[in-house]
Amino acid sequence: MYDSKDPAGEAWELMFELFKGMKRERMNLAQEYGLSPMQLFAIGSLEPGEEMPMSSLAETLLCDASNVTGIVDRLEARGLLERRAAAHDRRVKLLALTEAGVRLRDEATHRLAIPPPEIAGLSRADQRALRDVLRQAIAQREMKAA
Repeated sequence: MYDSKDPAGEAWELMFELFKGMKRERMNLAQEYGLSPMQLFAIGSLEPGEEMPMSSLAETLLCDASNVTGIVDRLEARGLLERRAAAHDRRVKLLALTEAGVRLRDEATHRLAIPPPEIAGLSRADQRALRDVLRQAIAQREMKAA
């Protein structure tokens, strides 16, 4: 629990509570597409028209490469992505979204981008203030990374 004298800690805990409360909606969305949440996250991690090595997907998903194989197998069986050998090293497997995968990704991304009622219900001024503060936080992170 946060220290009530620490507004940063309280803000972080409140943001975490908001995201935690959306877990069921994210799980339901994945189920609507007949996917696990991790499969939906994998589809969202691939950019249309670009290839990604399986090892990079494992890093993005924060899981072991052996777990990615099962995720990719199921997505490939559904026709949502293709696995290709890299030209420079046939041992490296590259992943690319199929047309069906791009359509699913676009639709799911659009639906996930709809603000939850807790945000949409704020006044426009509060929505702008929240947006601006979050932009500042992201800018600080980007400055540290540079």
